[in-house]
Amino acid sequence: MKRLLAGTAAAILAAALVFPCKAVSAESAILLDAQTGRVLYEKQADKQSLIASTTKIMTALVVCEQTNVLDRVRIPQEAVGIEGSSMYLKAGEIMTVQELLYGLMLHSGNDAAVALAIYCGGTVEGFAQLMNDKAHRLGMHDTHFVNPNGLDAPGHYSTARDMAKLAAYAMENPVFAQTVSTKTVKAANRTLTNHNKLLWRLEGAEGVKTGFTKAAGRILVSSCSRQGRRLIAVTMNDRNDWQDHKQLMDNGFADFAVRQLVTAGDCLGTVQVISGEREKVQLLAAEDFSYALTADEQPELVLSKPGFVYAPAVSGQKAGFAYLCLNGKPFGKVPLIYGETVEIEEIKKPSLWEKLLKGGKQ
Repeated sequence: MKRLLAGTAAAILAAALVFPCKAVSAESAILLDAQTGRVLYEKQADKQSLIASTTKIMTALVVCEQTNVLDRVRIPQEAVGIEGSSMYLKAGEIMTVQELLYGLMLHSGNDAAVALAIYCGGTVEGFAQLMNDKAHRLGMHDTHFVNPNGLDAPGHYSTARDMAKLAAYAMENPVFAQTVSTKTVKAANRTLTNHNKLLWRLEGAEGVKTGFTKAAGRILVSSCSRQGRRLIAVTMNDRNDWQDHKQLMDNGFADFAVRQLVTAGDCLGTVQVISGEREKVQLLAAEDFSYALTADEQPELVLSKPGFVYAPAVSGQKAGFAYLCLNGKPFGKVPLIYGETVEIEEIKKPSLWEKLLKGGKQ
């Protein structure tokens, strides 16, 4: 990696490389490296759109975080007869949260979504607020939910970028990940088969959710892991989503590899110390930094530091940042610390005898 020691770097900018790719049919799309956060491909990724049943990713995540999946739920009348895809729940029927999650994520049950929302949030409206609170905490700034199942409604929307953020986070939850990766399961006297065909067609596929309404078109959010890497793909209004996701995933794994660019403890430079017992102090990386890169990309390292520091410089103390750049644009930063302590230089005062001797010399 080339290292360029320079002054303060500019503000962090997105460094997304759109790799050579056949046209993706989607109206909007994104491919995200979940480990490093790098966007490997995007197409109108910030366009707000209807998201249909991919809404249920957030529904399942909130339920996984706020309930025990072994809890038993009595199905309320409000969850019976919901339009669209269904588990065909019956009022008074008792099921576990996990069984309802299977019905939600494999069979896309709109009735399961309402049952879980009422159990977890008290009301559908109360649960929607929990969904929006979680979206805010995840930085999903172009997203708003009004229901737990994704039926078309005013004010219910998201973007490809926000849904990729959500899926990457949700796949870190073991209950969520296990649920969405299940192909077929027997739950509450029902045999449920996952609607996500990628689980059978794509090497390393592990979920996440399909979606469709006439107004939204075909929506697909997918997760795929190979050799310790996880990629997240999202397409909105895509008539050829299965093939597009396979192509995006295959290209993403083939064209990019995660490289560790900085290791904690690496000396990334030095800075001058004023009034110190030594003239310079080392600047060390405080943490590791990895990023998804093509074979041809050669990042630069730019140190953000003052021209000098006043002693004392204390070992382990914060010392600014190192910015990693591609084509002059920063894509990440690493905190710096001083590698050693440099005390204030001790200035020895002359004794009275030395002063008298010096004063006697003419």
